[in-house]
Amino acid sequence: MSIIKQLPNLITLGNLFCGTIATIFAVESNFKMAALFVVAGIVFDFFDGFVARLLKASGELGKQLDSLADMVTSGVVPGIIMSRLIQNNLLNQSNSFDDNFLDVALIGLILTLGACYRLANFNIDTRQSNSFIGLPTPAMSLFVISLPLIQEYSNYSYVSELITNNYVLIFITVILTYLMNAEIPLFSLKFKNYTIKDNFIKYLFLITSIILIFALNYLSVPLIIIFYIILSVISNYGKKAKL
Repeated sequence: MSIIKQLPNLITLGNLFCGTIATIFAVESNFKMAALFVVAGIVFDFFDGFVARLLKASGELGKQLDSLADMVTSGVVPGIIMSRLIQNNLLNQSNSFDDNFLDVALIGLILTLGACYRLANFNIDTRQSNSFIGLPTPAMSLFVISLPLIQEYSNYSYVSELITNNYVLIFITVILTYLMNAEIPLFSLKFKNYTIKDNFIKYLFLITSIILIFALNYLSVPLIIIFYIILSVISNYGKKAKL
């Protein structure tokens, strides 16, 4: 294979590189830097497929590399961040520093296990070429990395207080793990054409997302992902009603 054909794989390795650095920051509870490198990794993840299609260099190697890189950036990192959030809450709310007491924080790593299962299943599921079955791991990762940023920078104190509640964090962990592997069809942002008639749901999602980002900053991230799921369910119901 020519060097130019390897460009998509190099971009994928850029995703892995960013994910590895994000892992280091996540372990150190430097959530802002971890989030920055996760977002950079997700950008690489988006463009590797785009470049592969452009160069007609798609192949099995690229597919496997993509999942392996995603496993770090959108699997390992959010699991560590969720674990650190739970652990930090335990340390802030109790005078006990018993290691056994802190083991409950490992519940956050369920996200990593769920992401691994989803990515493996994605590689053998032929139904997900133009849409998704279950929540994509990058969306789950963005949801999780936004939580400590909301806690630190949000002006909505009641939302920040929710994140200090470990029952809420464990609930989020379980729900996100389920959604990644649930048989729920979700639309993708791939456009076959750009007409409003054929892409109304996608345009509605993009416009609403932009408004939320400008209005709510970090808090917009989980709201956008929740909106994405709800919009997909409504779209699926509409399609079934037409049949």
